[in-house]
Amino acid sequence: MKIEQLVYSADVPFGEFSVTPTLLFIFGNRELLETGVLTNELASKYPNAVFAGCSTAGEIAKESVKDNSIVVTAIEFEKTTVQTSKIALDEINFSSSEAGKKLVSQLPVEGLRHVVVLSDGLKVNGTDLVKGMQEALADDVTLTGGLAGDGPHFEKTVIVEPDGKVATESIMAVGFYGPALSISFGSRGGWDSFGLDRMVTRSKENILYEIDGQPALDLYKSFLGDKARELPASGLLFPLSMRDKEDRTPVVRTILGINEEEKSLTFAGDIPQGSFVKLMKANNDRLINGAEEAAEVAAEGMDNPEFALLVSCVGRKLVLKQMIEEEVESVSQVLGKPAITGFYSYGELAPFSRDTSCELHNQTMTITTFRE
Repeated sequence: MKIEQLVYSADVPFGEFSVTPTLLFIFGNRELLETGVLTNELASKYPNAVFAGCSTAGEIAKESVKDNSIVVTAIEFEKTTVQTSKIALDEINFSSSEAGKKLVSQLPVEGLRHVVVLSDGLKVNGTDLVKGMQEALADDVTLTGGLAGDGPHFEKTVIVEPDGKVATESIMAVGFYGPALSISFGSRGGWDSFGLDRMVTRSKENILYEIDGQPALDLYKSFLGDKARELPASGLLFPLSMRDKEDRTPVVRTILGINEEEKSLTFAGDIPQGSFVKLMKANNDRLINGAEEAAEVAAEGMDNPEFALLVSCVGRKLVLKQMIEEEVESVSQVLGKPAITGFYSYGELAPFSRDTSCELHNQTMTITTFRE
């Protein structure tokens, strides 16, 4: 595996790769991606490369975190092959689970080891997307990925499709094939829950209407105090811890939108009726420790990776502010300084541990490591 990385911005011209890319990971600012200038240039220069990317809430290049750039990572595999699939959400009437099944059905089965999925970040229910993909994938095929971002704006997100075209309301997946490739992963948060367990008394899929019989938005605003005026962005600072079964590891859910008329909250993944939720808050040290723990989990599955794909949450970036690079540096140190790319997302997709299936997370650092 040979890996090279270049960073493009409006005032920095794009260079040349010395490798012949099998795969180009492209993560960048939405408005820069939408011009199509860079992706068109790359598609003409590297017609045999497969593209995989999306818009972000921040780009990760080596140990640095960037804004308003496009980070392109070229990977030339020696023995591993890749196949791709894509789907426009209007083709399946915006059914996230159907999208997941269709994405997998387009990938050849034989030799498939791992799938990375990159999805629209605002029009997709991440829980249903993962369920659909898991149903269609063989048990021994692992799945990781993320939901595209749009800075702190939450207006729209874009995907870089396999042919290099930039599309809205789309999902794409890359399948990795062959016995030469080793994959590992880890996902951890580091947020602290506080207050009482509260029951979800009315919800539908990823829309929460009532907690303990009270309108969800009213209750949530009472928690936030002055910060309620800055919703939905301020919701990233106070996610919910959610568990739908007594014995289950809680997952974190982040607000994507609010509805003042319905007094409801919309999340990136399901909040089942009857589940229990708690408010969460962060401190910087705990978040950075959480990123380290994610790297340690990934390292348990593989020593000395050559490449790491990091998907971290926009909420972590808003909390850590100028300390944000510390979480990337801590991951790099634990993993032995592999080549790193990735992005700040609206949702992270990974198993919590090696013996569990993939699910949607929010507010985590999620890592996929590769070695050929």
